[in-house]
Amino acid sequence: MLPIAGAGTPERADAARNRQKIVHAAAKLVAAKGIAGLALDEVAAEAGVGIGTVYRRFPDKGALAQALLDENEREFQKAFISGPPPLGPGAPAAQRLKAFMEAYVDRLETHGELLMVAETETPMARFETGAYRLHHSHLVALISEIEPKTDAHFRADALLAPLAAAQYVHQRRSGMTTERIKHGLRNL
Repeated sequence: MLPIAGAGTPERADAARNRQKIVHAAAKLVAAKGIAGLALDEVAAEAGVGIGTVYRRFPDKGALAQALLDENEREFQKAFISGPPPLGPGAPAAQRLKAFMEAYVDRLETHGELLMVAETETPMARFETGAYRLHHSHLVALISEIEPKTDAHFRADALLAPLAAAQYVHQRRSGMTTERIKHGLRNL
C-alpha cells in the first residue's frame, strides 16, 4: 500500500490492537462501574496491557472518554450533516438550529457524564476537539443564514456554552428536566 501525502505515520497493527483492547476495556468498566470506572490503571489491568501503553495512547481520562464517544459523535455529525430534516439539510435554518440544540440535549442526556470527563480533563479540552469546531461551524452557518448581520461566531459560542456537559449534568442533578432545558434553549 502506498503512503498518502499528509496522512501521518500509519498505525502499527499491534498498536491498533492495543488501542481496541483499551477502548473495549474502558467501555466495559464504565458500563459496570459508571464514570468512576474510567481510572486508567483499572483500564490497563482490564485490557491486559501496561499502564504505559494506556498513557501512550490516552494521556488522560479525557482523551479516553473522547475515544469512547467517537462512534456516538460520528452518528450525531452524520445526522446534522446529511440526515433527514429538520436536523439535516432540507429544513429552514431556524428549524435546523432548534433541532440541533434539542438533539444535543438528547445526547447529553445519554452521555453527559462521559462528555463531562472528555470536556473538562484539561481547561480547554472542549474547545480543542474537532467535534466542537464542527458543531461551532455548523451553528455559524445556520445563524448567518437566519440573521446575516449578527456576529455568528460569538452567537455560536453563546449557544454552545449552555450545552457544556458539566453545565447540563449540574442542571439535571439540580432537578431540571430535559424538557425544561430544551425550553430554555429555545428561548435563547
